[in-house]
Amino acid sequence: MSPIGRMGKGYALWLLFIIEIIILVHFTTCKVPAIIVFGDSSVDSGNNNFIPTMARSNFEPYGRDFFNGNPTGRFSNGRIPPDFISEAFGIKEAVPPYLDPAYSISDFATGVCFASAGTGYDNATAHVADVIPLWKEVEYYKEYQQKLRAHLGEEKANEIISEALYLVSIGTNDFLENYYALTERRCEFPSVEQYEDFLIGLAENFFKEIYWLGARKISLTGLPPMGCLPLERAENILEFHNCVERYNNLALEFNGKLGWLVSKLNKDLPGFQMVDANAYDIFLQIVTDPSRFGFEEATTACCGTGRFEMGFLCNPKFTCQDANKYVFWDAFHPSQKTSQIVSNYLVEKYLSKFL
Repeated sequence: MSPIGRMGKGYALWLLFIIEIIILVHFTTCKVPAIIVFGDSSVDSGNNNFIPTMARSNFEPYGRDFFNGNPTGRFSNGRIPPDFISEAFGIKEAVPPYLDPAYSISDFATGVCFASAGTGYDNATAHVADVIPLWKEVEYYKEYQQKLRAHLGEEKANEIISEALYLVSIGTNDFLENYYALTERRCEFPSVEQYEDFLIGLAENFFKEIYWLGARKISLTGLPPMGCLPLERAENILEFHNCVERYNNLALEFNGKLGWLVSKLNKDLPGFQMVDANAYDIFLQIVTDPSRFGFEEATTACCGTGRFEMGFLCNPKFTCQDANKYVFWDAFHPSQKTSQIVSNYLVEKYLSKFL
């Protein structure tokens, strides 16, 4: 080999060594070495791009305010809560989707997203739009653990798994896209309270499963004031497009049951640190008093008419100029600015204990 070739090879090995040192320093100095995400479109960073579903957003105008204006598959004009929370913990500015082949296990070692837009606690919810059910997200997580151990070794991988902060945001689709939109679950559970209890049982099983897989630090975000989503307000004609109070009351009731579950699991599972990171109140404050937070519009969204459009219906030609003026980006999802405000609130009020 020529002297230049040996120098090039030596440089490459040196660079690889430096990268590994940086990774190890990060893991040993950070209280939270990684952000790991489960859930639905509120936290999906693009997994649905890689499955055969219509529930995706990897096209314009989505992502126009993301880095380089890249439509990543996030249901937002830019970043979403896990990205801001990851940044707040000094880890990285964006949490990558597990199914994206552009990323490797070295990227996922400091944060990974298993979430899928359109999914829920209930497997039947995932079937509505043919997306990834929650049990499959867990299977991907198991696969991730194997890759992480092969990459960093058993001891270091186990440390990341146990010290990582797990963000879980899920549940809205179970009610709006499944229970109220279709008939099967309503026949099986005549009252919505029965369906809530069914979901709580599924949630408990999920958290126990990831606990036994090594998860210890969990942030659970319950339901937002879903009656105030532009899509629900648009359909609320008889009440002059006000928030649908029965949906908001349902969210409050279900969140109360999630809070009970958090207390139960913290008591039952040794070493479990689960936080009820309830975003309902801050989200409702933003919707009811938008000007206080620097918004001009909270009843309709930036995309299209702002009442019904999301996904493929969001036409770049009929989208507002400045999404920062809008609480909602599309008829179902908050704008990047809203996500940042909510994330900052959650970090300060609930997640600072992990910093």
